[in-house]
Amino acid sequence: MRDIVEDLLRLWHSGRTGGLATIVRTIGSGSLPVGAAILVDANGSIYGSMLGGSVESTIYDAAVEAASTGRRGLHRFGVPIGEAGLDSGGMIDVFIEPFSRRDFPEFPTVAAEIAANRRVTVFTVVWNPDADLIGQHLVTDKRHATELVALPESDLFVASFPPPPRLLIFGANAFAAALTVQAKLLGYRVTICDSRDTVATPDAFPGAEVVVDWPHRYLNTLSAAGEIDSNTGIVVLSYDPKFEIPLLTVALRLPELGYLGAVGSRAAHLRRIEDLQAGGFDDAMLARLHSPAGLDVGARTAAEVAISIAAQLLAARSGRTGRHLSESVDTAQSAQAFA
Repeated sequence: MRDIVEDLLRLWHSGRTGGLATIVRTIGSGSLPVGAAILVDANGSIYGSMLGGSVESTIYDAAVEAASTGRRGLHRFGVPIGEAGLDSGGMIDVFIEPFSRRDFPEFPTVAAEIAANRRVTVFTVVWNPDADLIGQHLVTDKRHATELVALPESDLFVASFPPPPRLLIFGANAFAAALTVQAKLLGYRVTICDSRDTVATPDAFPGAEVVVDWPHRYLNTLSAAGEIDSNTGIVVLSYDPKFEIPLLTVALRLPELGYLGAVGSRAAHLRRIEDLQAGGFDDAMLARLHSPAGLDVGARTAAEVAISIAAQLLAARSGRTGRHLSESVDTAQSAQAFA
């Protein structure tokens, strides 16, 4: 639901009613995510996506009906073999409900917490013998997995929205601007840090937080505040040793980090590694550093380099190698992407 929060909020403020459909359980093999949702607004426009094909069309019709009748409930849909998300076929359970101010009065709180990068969890009653309780929501800040919870006399769907993963980009330049665009598409909260206030300006990097500070000092500050974890990525876009070596020295010593990359030519890479080795880093510690950053896709322009780095960042986040999908025995991802 995170990807359609603004659409939901716009509908909520309009005072009109739409239909919201959320996958709460999948039965079968594949990569279809529980929690994926679509919104059908009062004009019939659709926002978000689930799996496409005939099943999504059926879900769309059910969401339109929920908006017009006010009925809410669990629906089970069969997924044909080969449709996106469930490569061997299967079934999905979808909770479909009307969405409006009346139906979800707490929603602005959910939207505000997500926008502020704070954890928020929504408990929704998706089945209960008392029909009046179905569709009731409870909003908390408690940590919980996104899942369907079966209780003796009620089924609850728990949708958890943790703070988004964070990408720290050091170096304010055209590559940083292009990488910001790609990282935002992947759901990252982006911060750009540079010591030069002449180039580190918010207007030049829409969608990113911009900080003017020495890179290593800013990273030390974040680390001391407990703001670096396994969901944090760092990309160094400065070739100047006086900036990048102190920064990489701090980064390589962090106990938790999701990704660490530094761009540059082969010559810059060799110089970088020599400087870090001289600083006491051995091969095992340097193995944490992707240098030069990115996958080998022939990138030349800032936009192409950003795609290359974003692809490697995604591979690191998902524990994949970045090889061709045709070389992988797991083709469900390919089927989902191109259905």
